[in-house]
Amino acid sequence: MNSSEEIAVSGMSAGRSAMRMGPAELVQAAAMARRFYLEGKSKIQIAEEFGVSRFKVARVLETALERDLVRIEIRVPAELDAERSDALRARYGLRHAVVVESPAEAEETPDPENLGEVAADLLGELVDEGDVLGLAWGRSTIHMAAALDKLPPCTVVQLTGVYDAGTAERGSVEAVRRAAQVSGGDAHPIYAPMLLPDAATAAALRHQTGIARAFEYFDKVTVACVSIGSWEPGISTVHDMLSDEERSHYASLGVAAEMSAHLFDADGRRVGRDLGERCITVTADQLRRVPEVVAIAGGQRKAAAIDAVLRSGLVTSLVTDTSAADYLMTAGPTPRPALNRADPDGN
Repeated sequence: MNSSEEIAVSGMSAGRSAMRMGPAELVQAAAMARRFYLEGKSKIQIAEEFGVSRFKVARVLETALERDLVRIEIRVPAELDAERSDALRARYGLRHAVVVESPAEAEETPDPENLGEVAADLLGELVDEGDVLGLAWGRSTIHMAAALDKLPPCTVVQLTGVYDAGTAERGSVEAVRRAAQVSGGDAHPIYAPMLLPDAATAAALRHQTGIARAFEYFDKVTVACVSIGSWEPGISTVHDMLSDEERSHYASLGVAAEMSAHLFDADGRRVGRDLGERCITVTADQLRRVPEVVAIAGGQRKAAAIDAVLRSGLVTSLVTDTSAADYLMTAGPTPRPALNRADPDGN
């Protein structure tokens, strides 16, 4: 993520307290600190070079820190919040959590575009040559694909149908093509709606040649990128595609979040499983077997939904923003670690 650690070792400008050391002590301490912090030498190696015990080296290094002779600075790009990221990773037991500063003028905007840019960099770290990368429908994954500038050679497969088949070229299909173009690998898009009128129509489409070929890769996916929606207009694709009667039905089941056409209640349990029979999408069980599932979602309006999906255990890594992270750090009881990916429903 272009983070860096900088260790500044200064000598005679070490500060008033450091000047209590004599000049010889100062020079020796600075030299030892330079060997240890900048050159990566062990305390035993330094002790041998200076003809002292390793215990004295340890004391000198400790004194150098106490007296401001050595200053250690850990720097990450200004838009990344390292403290929140680490706290969020620990709370949910995630493999990776990256928290981006929320734009001041768009704190309530779901999935700020800068999330996609950071997620693109994260994918550059996570994807290895020969991997199968799966991309689910979502504005955040589309922004991520548009921001990609490097990716090892890999196969790219679409994990869900599209929100509107008429906009496929500008949405999920284009995201898959873009990622494959950057990586130099094969693309397997899905030219079909995500939600169909009934289970029979969905089943028939799954057997069409192009769609069936993409489905064959679902069990081979090694890294998946998904989006998260909260159950409200404009924030969940599935919510917007359903009738008022259907929305009320699923709301009565306690749905709080949606991911890749799978519905979850506030505790991360899957509800309304019948909906999946009408959808062109990767199954929850297939997602659970993917080694790395990266969710890209942020904003205050999505915060509760992100919490629900993280509690499902389907997601291993998260890219979000500070407004959502602040909610997540205090949301309900401490969740089960995400890397323990047993089905919360016991199935």
